[in-house]
Amino acid sequence: MLQLYFFPMACSLSSRIALLEAGIEAQYHLAHIWTKRLVDDGGDFLRVSPKGAVPVLVLENGERLTESAAVLQYIADVKPEVRLAPRPGDIDRYRLQEWLSFVGAEIHKAFLFPTFWYKDDGSLAKPRARIIETLSVPAAHLAGREFLVGDAFTVADAHLTWTLLLLRPAGIDIAQWPPLAAYLERMQARPAVRRAIAIEMALRKTVAA
Repeated sequence: MLQLYFFPMACSLSSRIALLEAGIEAQYHLAHIWTKRLVDDGGDFLRVSPKGAVPVLVLENGERLTESAAVLQYIADVKPEVRLAPRPGDIDRYRLQEWLSFVGAEIHKAFLFPTFWYKDDGSLAKPRARIIETLSVPAAHLAGREFLVGDAFTVADAHLTWTLLLLRPAGIDIAQWPPLAAYLERMQARPAVRRAIAIEMALRKTVAA
């Protein structure tokens, strides 16, 4: 059985969404990303992953994958019939990689990561200015489209959904981009997405920052 190391409402939420969308059973281990301890047994999370970051996906053979783009792609490929990723050789498979890279680099690492990890001493002014321009890209792409890639929900949608959820507590109101607001509403209406969020919001209340 796959095992996912996660922290509630961190980027590992997109991996939980993907697992639920695919109907893949997994064991979930809560890893505190600040203390680097495992919540269930107090173990050292750095022994699981020296990066000390989630997600970490432990495969059935014991190998470990880190970084959301790799983890999400793997989950999608476990059950290709669910179509969480286009098949190899399809140009949309590379479009998927485009969006996973864009969301990870331009929204997560360029804005959400510094916003939630660093004290705002004025150094966040440039990321805050840049995110306005950045979000215009998926907003324009989603005008008249239901999903990021092709005509079905993919792991790229799971990843973008997570970032959009965190923008409001980060001080960005996505209502100024109607396509993004409508998209997030559609994604949150999906049973697997709704269930994943509910699980992690409940857990988030039990974990001290």
